[in-house]
Amino acid sequence: MRLIAGFDAGQTHTSCRLALAGDGRVISEGDGPGVCHLAAPEGPARFGAALRESLARAMAGVESGSPPPVLVAAAVGASGIEQGSPVQAQGQALAADALGLPLERVLVTGDERTALRGAFPDGAGIVVISGTGTIAVGRDGRGREQRCAGWGWLLDGAGSAMDIGRDGLALSLQMADGRVPDSPLRHALWQALDLDPDDPGSVQRLKALVVAAGFGPAGFARLAPVLDQRAASGEAEAIAVMERNAAALAAMAAGVARGLDLVEPAVCPMGGALSHLEQLRRPFSRSLAQALPGSRLVTAAGDACQGALAMAAALLA
Repeated sequence: MRLIAGFDAGQTHTSCRLALAGDGRVISEGDGPGVCHLAAPEGPARFGAALRESLARAMAGVESGSPPPVLVAAAVGASGIEQGSPVQAQGQALAADALGLPLERVLVTGDERTALRGAFPDGAGIVVISGTGTIAVGRDGRGREQRCAGWGWLLDGAGSAMDIGRDGLALSLQMADGRVPDSPLRHALWQALDLDPDDPGSVQRLKALVVAAGFGPAGFARLAPVLDQRAASGEAEAIAVMERNAAALAAMAAGVARGLDLVEPAVCPMGGALSHLEQLRRPFSRSLAQALPGSRLVTAAGDACQGALAMAAALLA
């Protein structure tokens, strides 16, 4: 039994999906631990362990036979893998070693690329992903691909849950020192961080909190639902934050469309922020209609694991 594997390697867990190499029929799935950026000290070890463990659990669901099933190709989508970069080459080597495959039978790429292939398996389209971070990537009818934005949270996170939370906190400081009128938004944000909105010392505690080692992008992103709730209640300051970030997402889709000369493309929104923050999703739809006239929002045909399987199958062609 010849098998191909598609991996979706995220920070919280890694999914492995196995399919028959001949017809692509999915026969088993398994989960393993998450990964981190390969440049981190523990990055390579965690990457290899995630692939091995998720593959082992998926293989446990495959019926044994004689001869035993054998993996012949695999594709991995993971965050932080840039096309043509040294990190991609490092990931390829690590994956080949972890899975016992030759380099030419392994592909390691960004998870946005596997998401794109899963969403649009047979044609052109654009995916806009907004979670803790954000990125957009698209493909035209000839197979050319283009990415836009997502150049790291310190430089380019507009449209993400991280930026929504950070923008809200920045606004709350302006409220605290009198630059703009105070509002319930500041109280809600500070209470979410276990800070007393009426204590003058909370400003200094907030300043220390956001630079603590364990806060980072995820700490800001956890505040995005607070902005969403305040925007839903009609608070103008929160609405402005959500609309500004929605417009940034629409601009990303338009940038991809210009790069690929796509006219009236299909756009697939993805990621936790666009899925769960209604006050981001609604203005995104409006902004997209303005930034990219004629475009249409669509649902993904398949997920990132399915896209990875399609890439793995192409390695055998």
